[in-house]
Amino acid sequence: MSAIAEGGDASIEVIKVLFTLHPGMDALDFVGPLEVLTWAQHDMKDPATKAFQCTFAAAQEHTTTNQGCTFKAHIDFKEAQKRLKEFDVMIVPGGGTDGVLKTKSEPLQIIKAFADLQTRDPNRERTLMSVCTGSLFLGHMGILAGLSATTHPDYYTKFEIVCSEAAKRDLAERTDVLEERYVVNNLRFDLGENMDENPYIRRRSDGRRPSNARKGSNAWRESNTRRESNARRLALRLGGLRVITAGGITSGIDAALYLVGAMVSDDSAQEVARKLQHTWNKGVVVDGLDV
Repeated sequence: MSAIAEGGDASIEVIKVLFTLHPGMDALDFVGPLEVLTWAQHDMKDPATKAFQCTFAAAQEHTTTNQGCTFKAHIDFKEAQKRLKEFDVMIVPGGGTDGVLKTKSEPLQIIKAFADLQTRDPNRERTLMSVCTGSLFLGHMGILAGLSATTHPDYYTKFEIVCSEAAKRDLAERTDVLEERYVVNNLRFDLGENMDENPYIRRRSDGRRPSNARKGSNAWRESNTRRESNARRLALRLGGLRVITAGGITSGIDAALYLVGAMVSDDSAQEVARKLQHTWNKGVVVDGLDV
């Protein structure tokens, strides 16, 4: 279960996020989304209503990035595996991917474990998000089969090769690689009263379904308790795991703002963007399903 926000209001749940860290990763892939989630609040006027609680997991206590700065992990991957059911969101930075793919080391195993957990337990809404070349990890583990995804523009070709090799290995569907700011799969509710007035660029497919206008934290809580939501989530790929892949480095900020808008509120996301003095560049959502 997610924690209760500071202040003790039982109606406000804290969304628990697990960041994976690995040597040689890009610092901004990690710090960008972290900055966004740290500022997000359920009530923009009440600092006690912080929406996200972030935990860092790594193989060692300290992880050095490609830029030479070092971050300290809260837990190691072994403990993270034991506590995996606690987390609603996993965020995977990119950078330093060659070494991880060559040695088949973490965070590959914990990424796959998180995706498998959703398949085994679709009664809870979970999100897996990669930033920049972190999508290569998802592609290599076969998680992106039959989905749409993106990565850093310099790595489109390599990403396509990684996903194609995984599809052949697993006898699975191929991945549709898009040149987008970020790509969201397995949307489970639409934001806004009118799809034409929706603040997001919606799905690439032509068929659009009317929105029930459920949004943000209310929709997130309801999706974990409504029997109808659970049944329809089970029919989606990966047990309804929401999979977000962000493009190059700063795209992680935009994808994190989308996550705030989807799980907390669009107003909260807009306020975070204002505080960061960041222009929110929207991505695309594919194959949405309102539950």
